[in-house]
Amino acid sequence: MTIYEYGGKILIVDVGVMFPNEAMLGVDLVLPDWQYLKEKKEQVVGIVLTHGHEDHIGALPYFLKDGFLNVPIYATRLTRGLIENKLEEHGLLKEATISTYQAGDRVRVGPFEVEPIRVSHSIPDAVALAIRTPVGIVVQTGDFKFDHTPIDGRTTDLGHLARLGNEGVLMVLGDSTGVEKKGVTESEVVVAAALERVFASAEGRIIVASFASQLQRVHQVLHIARRHNRVIAAVGRSMTNNVRIAQELGYLDIPPGLLVSVEEALQKAHHEVAFLATGSQGEPRAALARMANGTHRQVSVEPGDTVVVSAGAIPGNEESVSRVIDNLFRLGATVIYDAIEKVHVSGHGSQQDIILMQRLLNPKYIVPLHGEYRHLVLHARLAASLGLPPSNIFIVENGQTLLLDEEYANVGERVPGGWVFVDGSRVGTIGSVVLRDREALSRDGFIVATVILDSETGGPIGRPKIVTRGFVFLRDSDEFIRRAEDAVLQTLQQNGVERGDANAIESRIRNTLSRLCYDETRRRPMILSVVTIV
Repeated sequence: MTIYEYGGKILIVDVGVMFPNEAMLGVDLVLPDWQYLKEKKEQVVGIVLTHGHEDHIGALPYFLKDGFLNVPIYATRLTRGLIENKLEEHGLLKEATISTYQAGDRVRVGPFEVEPIRVSHSIPDAVALAIRTPVGIVVQTGDFKFDHTPIDGRTTDLGHLARLGNEGVLMVLGDSTGVEKKGVTESEVVVAAALERVFASAEGRIIVASFASQLQRVHQVLHIARRHNRVIAAVGRSMTNNVRIAQELGYLDIPPGLLVSVEEALQKAHHEVAFLATGSQGEPRAALARMANGTHRQVSVEPGDTVVVSAGAIPGNEESVSRVIDNLFRLGATVIYDAIEKVHVSGHGSQQDIILMQRLLNPKYIVPLHGEYRHLVLHARLAASLGLPPSNIFIVENGQTLLLDEEYANVGERVPGGWVFVDGSRVGTIGSVVLRDREALSRDGFIVATVILDSETGGPIGRPKIVTRGFVFLRDSDEFIRRAEDAVLQTLQQNGVERGDANAIESRIRNTLSRLCYDETRRRPMILSVVTIV
């Protein structure tokens, strides 16, 4: 989410989600913190979207529900179709105001004039944005690469970018994701050749896992399957929905009889069928992970199956992807992934793509955008190597503001800009403290100590009761629990224990058990103590 503000009016570019890493236990989605905007709701004049990937549109329903339903939305046709499906699922479609724009249009949104520019990416209808402001032109590239042989024929519009550069660009906010890779990003046709080899050699079923929104890849798989006389079924809700939407809008041309239901596919001979599945990032609840774990309710992976993981692991997902691949091998499948066959190319430009974008636009200022912090730094260094003064390059993190006019640019004050977690149906109700508790529980388990005290004497009634779950301790667990009970009893009998003060007694019990656990096991389980006075 990027915010542009001028004259008391605010324009928003993209409202995406981040997917949780393995440390974010129980978290379903990570939203941007838009607290700053909640304080300026009446000033927001529009939301413009660059393309339909989840990290650019996924938070839109949550944002609209948080008091922004009156804000008009602008998107290309496919992006509009994807967000309409998303808003309908959230019961928001009838209330939302959505307009369609296309590359080459100029749309007036408050004091801003937004000009979409056609770019190649891994999803059709992606655009960069030239935002004309009273102080100059700002270009936000969105996700892009320079693919001269794209599957859909939509090359990045070099002429449009060059014209903007000649007109004069004040600032570029540029995609930094692929900056670590030298050269140019390969064309999607490279993947087509690899997939052809897979389909030609596989004798059993073929399962291709990819991002559900990677519609160029989906297009290739569909038509390669047809050439090899296989029907294909979509597995996973997002894959099924995206294929349907893209077909309805004309972005996927699917011949009759090629796309079948999973039930129909399972009735076919193995050499006549292929599946398109979600879960290329090892997501535990996605189709591929369930297949790998043997828990998918429809598709079971068998020896003789070929599984293609047609995606690169997003930073932070490497372990999850590796675990899924290992499990697929254990089931006897032939697994093909990027390390052994070119079944994936990035949708993001590499160093030479980024250099070409900078030279075409020739901006006064550059802000590296979209990537891990190291990507921003490397992009900044690359920009400086082309002659841009380091003082004209700004690395800004979430919540950082940038003040800009015709002559000067300066880093401004911070505004709230962290993360908001979605946990089931709850949004923003858990924070770092809850995540730390969950991490501690997952690592060391927990102990519950229950004590009943006599209100008159202050002494214990019977022995304490101690229960453990997930706590790694000595082999003789019964012996450990007996020692823990003895330690609690000894604590209760010490002078200075506050009679009748349940909170103080509970604190002492926790401290006692914490020391005992660490001394004997070098572990620090979560400890809960419950004192009842009768």
